Formats: sequence, C-alpha cells, structure tokens
Amino acid sequence: MNKSKILLADDHELFREGLAKIINSQPDLEVVGQAEDGLEALALATKLQPDLIIMDINMPLSHGIEATQLIHAQFPKIHILILTVYEEEEKLFQAIKAGAQGYMLKTSSTAGLLRGVYGALDGESSMPRKLANRVLAEFSNILRVPGYTANSELPALLTSREQDVLTILATGATNQDIADQLNISLQTVKTHVKNILGKLQAKSRKEAAELGIKQGLVHSKK
Repeated sequence: MNKSKILLADDHELFREGLAKIINSQPDLEVVGQAEDGLEALALATKLQPDLIIMDINMPLSHGIEATQLIHAQFPKIHILILTVYEEEEKLFQAIKAGAQGYMLKTSSTAGLLRGVYGALDGESSMPRKLANRVLAEFSNILRVPGYTANSELPALLTSREQDVLTILATGATNQDIADQLNISLQTVKTHVKNILGKLQAKSRKEAAELGIKQGLVHSKK
C-alpha cells in the first residue's frame, strides 16, 4: 500500500510529536518530516515533496501563511492544511488566499483531524463549521451588493505567482514562454493556468486575460 506523505510544520515539538503519532497510526498515512518554522517547511517541502503539509500559523522566521504562499507558488500540487488555535475570519481568508486547502483548529478531535487530513488529500476543503457559516453569510451579503457580478470577488483568491502567470499570459505568451520567463516547469505553468481559469470562472485564456486587466490583476509594465 502506498502511503500518503505528510509534512508537519509547527514550532511546538510536543504538539508535533503527538500529531505525528496520530497520523502514523493510520495504515495509509506517514509523517515524512517535521519543521519548526516556515523556512524549514519550505526546504523540507522542496526535498521531500509531501502530498500534504499540516501548517501552523504562528512560527518564527516565516509564519505559516507566508510559508503557505511560498510553497503553493512553487509546488501547487502539494495540499496544505492550516492547523491553528485561531478561529478568526481574517486568518481564514488569508490562508485561503495564500493557497491553503483547509483550515482546522487545534482543538479538533482526533477523528475530526483525520477527516480533515483525508479530505485535504482528496482535494476537499475543510474549515470549522462556525467559520464556514460566516463565509457563506459573507458571500450571501456580497451577492446582494448592487452591481455585483459573479467574478467580482474571485480575484482576491489568486496567489502572487498566479498573478505573475496571468500578467505574462495577457501578452499572448504561450505556456512555454511563461515557463521560460518565470524559470518554472511547463507542468507548473499548466497547473497555474488551470487554477486561474477556475478561480476567475473564465472559459478561455483570452477571457482570463480580459478579466485580469479589468480587475487590476495584470501588472503594469514599466
């Protein structure tokens, strides 16, 4: 049986060890590395290429949200699950914008934690019910704003790397051109483009470029 590889990033060793014990007790999960700060998490993600990173928000050197953004930009296929003591809407939105797959509380039960881990590995989003309800309520309020269109709030979900890709894409560049300019792999570019089209609800590269220009996501050339 192939085990899913998990990387833990938290500056509290006792918490990491307890979490590792829970995860390693599952026959199809394996903790392959542990980091105590965001920069170490990035280094280990590069070296180990885990399927999932469980990331704390408050860590030294590079906090969890910053580390999430850096890792997601370089390795978009790695799922990232934020695990924190904070039940705050602002933290949730920051985590999502950075590229996190889910947002869970450290007070979750073992069963709830494992559900979140398996859900994230399957591409599902996890978040506390209270925060999920607030997100839905906020989205409902947005829909009632006069002049709102379906794409109005979506640009906030683009990462900085996705905005870089969109900026070059808007010039009519091919995926290979984008890869060469950003010094990333062709497959990474394809993944970014797919994510951009999905987040902007665009049917084509041209439509994504037009939306990007309209919403101010395409960087101006100096």
